Parts: sequence; structure tokens; C-alpha cells
Amino acid sequence: MLLTLTTTHRPATDLGHLLVKHPDRVQSFDLPAGTAHVFYPEADEARCTAALLVEVDPLKLGGGRGRRQSAAPEGFTLGQYVNDRPYAASSLLSSALTKVFRSALRGESRDRPELAATGIPLTVRVPVLRCRGGAELAERVFAPLGWTVTAIPVPLDEAYPEWGDSRYVDLTLTGTLRLADALNHLYVLLPVLDDAKHYWVAPDEVDKLLRAGSGWLAGHPERGLITRRYLAHRRALAGAALARLAELRLADEPPADDSVDPEQPPETPRASLAVLRREAVLAALRDCGASRVLDLGCGGGALLTALAADRRFTEVVGVDVADRSLAMAARRLRLDRLPERQRDRIRLWQSALTYRDDRLRGYDAAVLMEVVEHLDPPRLPALEDAVFGHARPGTVVVTTPNVEYNVRYEGLGPGRFRHADHRFEWTRAEFAAWVARVAAAHGYTATIDGVGDTDPELGAPTQLAVLTRNDRKEETTR
Repeated sequence: MLLTLTTTHRPATDLGHLLVKHPDRVQSFDLPAGTAHVFYPEADEARCTAALLVEVDPLKLGGGRGRRQSAAPEGFTLGQYVNDRPYAASSLLSSALTKVFRSALRGESRDRPELAATGIPLTVRVPVLRCRGGAELAERVFAPLGWTVTAIPVPLDEAYPEWGDSRYVDLTLTGTLRLADALNHLYVLLPVLDDAKHYWVAPDEVDKLLRAGSGWLAGHPERGLITRRYLAHRRALAGAALARLAELRLADEPPADDSVDPEQPPETPRASLAVLRREAVLAALRDCGASRVLDLGCGGGALLTALAADRRFTEVVGVDVADRSLAMAARRLRLDRLPERQRDRIRLWQSALTYRDDRLRGYDAAVLMEVVEHLDPPRLPALEDAVFGHARPGTVVVTTPNVEYNVRYEGLGPGRFRHADHRFEWTRAEFAAWVARVAAAHGYTATIDGVGDTDPELGAPTQLAVLTRNDRKEETTR
């Protein structure tokens, strides 16, 4: 992937001082997913161009920390190794900017401090940029920042124009800006247009966004879209970031006399869908009286943390096929710091949910929270047999997305799933049919509910089923 920065400021070779990269040398930098090279295709008094070329190593990328989230953007098994990441600008290029041009991003220049604080004529070109939303979206996010935007869709095949355009654009930005501002715009907006970060988005990404967006993001007309996409659509993080941006906007605006009604209580922030889903699962477990609980497909341990915090759950077991996820869960639970008595309540086991595991037998309840949709449909019968046929917990709580609701999410068109690793997403009728079939086949009785804001036509964003084993139900009614 390639990005070029050109200036006609005189002397144009001052660009080398601002970037702290000498025009006469090629410099290379190791990255977690490959190697970055900086070189100058042209450098004279009238015009200077610095090029950033990123070579991606698919093996490094496939084994990286965030591979389940977005290293496989095409959503198939080998997608983490066979994809467009080596060729199309993405969040990988954004990460390279922070590694290679760190001082320039901060607006620092030991040799040209006055120039670093001054706007200079700049032309930025990204010849192949994955742009989910097309050329029109590139215009919407860059133009309010003072750029003249030229975004040309890249055809699927120039020899066959009837095939139409690809998902990529050839992006050129021209304007007179501080170099630091230009680099920060690119750092934030390249992954926004790509809309598929290659690494796990942690809470500290909120601070990174606000730092890079200082002075421009709070007033940007597309700040909501930018924030949600930059934070990988993690609603809790996006909500926190937007709240802080709102505070920054208010600090810059004169207060209105009637802006606050002392008789009106402040509005309570809305919980994210992830929080609502977790609360609904915990409520179902409490209602069934469970004390020994399995979290099947526990991932990084979000539900495990809530289970461990509730003393009514005397034994909590997290199960996942990925040892990396179990390690993340252990860190999240702070297992190494817990008193021995609390630590003894918690177990983390590596196991595949499509194979029978005798360790999982005899538990009061099991949870499959946002798990089933990550399996290829032909593997579902194996999961059903392993969980409902062999482990046979007294209660099984299942949550999964409602695909009908996806039209309410920005950018999720027909055929698009909420996560790159989802193999399918069910309609309400499809989920109800699956639940009814599993319950009948394995001796369970089921109820189905929704989680989140319910649309009168489309239902709730999350579907939740509680399956109770018939013999356990009879015991609790005696």
C-alpha cells in the first residue's frame, strides 16, 4: 500500500525536515504486520514528494492480536491470509504513520519549528484506498477539513467496464494545511473509510481518537460516523467518545440562558447493546436459580467478569477454543491478583464446542452468548450434540443477532453481517425454528425474547432463548 505527500513550498525539501526523513536516503521500519519504507521519488527546491510504502506480511497479519476482529475482512476461513491488506490502504497504513512520522504527527520539528506551525501547500495521494461508502463518503469526511477532494472509483476491470466499480477509490487531497493536521486527518480517516480495523479496539482507542482529532473532530459534521467507525462500532466506546466531544463543543459555544432546566433531571445515558445483552443473560441465569455456570465461547471474558462479581454463582467456568482468548480473559479477571478463595470459583478451559467434553457435564446452566453465528452451518449439529446432547446443562441461554434489524445499522446493506467472522445471521423465524427443533430433539422447553430497542416491524437487535431441560423443570415445580 502506498501514500505520497507532495509540497511546492519553497524550498520544498524542507518537507524532509518536517518529516525527519532525509530525501537522499531510503529508510525502513519494522511493523507488527510487515515493513514500512520511506523514500523520495522527487526532491528539489520547487517540488518534493515523500512516499510511504507499507509491505504487509500475511503471516504476521494472520497471527496478529486482532485477527478475529478484522484481519479476515472477506469473512472466509483463509481471509486472514488471502485478502487485500497488502495492496489497499487501510488501518495498517494509519498505524504505519504513527510509527514512521511520530514527531511530525505531534507538530514537532527541531530544525523547522516555525514551518511546522504553518500551513503549507500539500497534495496527498492514496492510489488504492478501500472505501466503504464510495467516493461520496470520502468527500464528506475530508472536505469539511479544508481539503479539495478528488476520489475516483477504481473499476473492477478496465477491460470490462460493464462490471462497474470496485470498492476502492484513487484518492487525492489538496490544500494548505499544517503537516501535523494533514497527518492526523489521515491517521483517523483512513481506517474510517476502510471500516475494518486490523487490531482489537480497546478502551484506550477513545483517547487516541480524541488526541488525533483535537481541534477538528468535535465540530465535524460527520463526527458521529467517524467516531463509530474509528472505534469499530463498539457502541459503549463510541458513546463515551461522543459524550466527550459534546463537552468540547459546549466549551467552545456561548451558554444559552435557557440551556439548562433546573426542574428537569439530567438524561441518563443509554446502555450499549452489549451491556443490555449481558444484563439479560445474567437475569436469565438468576431466574433459573443457577449457581454453577459455563460460559461457552467466553472470548475475552466480558460475561465471565460479571459472573465472577456475583456471589450467587459459586462456580464459573469459561470455555474457548482459542488460548489467546483465555489469556485475555485471565487478564481481565485479574486471576493472578484474586484472593485464593475467589480464584477457586473460576476456571478457564480450552475446548472446542463441536466436540464432546466430559468436563462440561453436570452444570446448572450454560451460556452461548453471540457464539452460534461464528460456526459454519454444517458444524451446528455437532455443537447441538456436544452441548444439549452430551453436556446437558439444566438451562442453556443462547443469544444471537437478529439479521432483520441490520437495516437499522449504518453501512449494513443486504447480505452484510455485523461481524466479519459471522458465518450466518438468523431472522426471527429462523432462530425460532432452530430453537424449537433443538428443544424437541434433546428434551428441553424453550422461551424466546429480544434484547435492545424493539422495532415494531423488525423486532429487537438481539435474540435471546432460554432452554430448560424438561426433567429440571419438573424438579423446580415440585
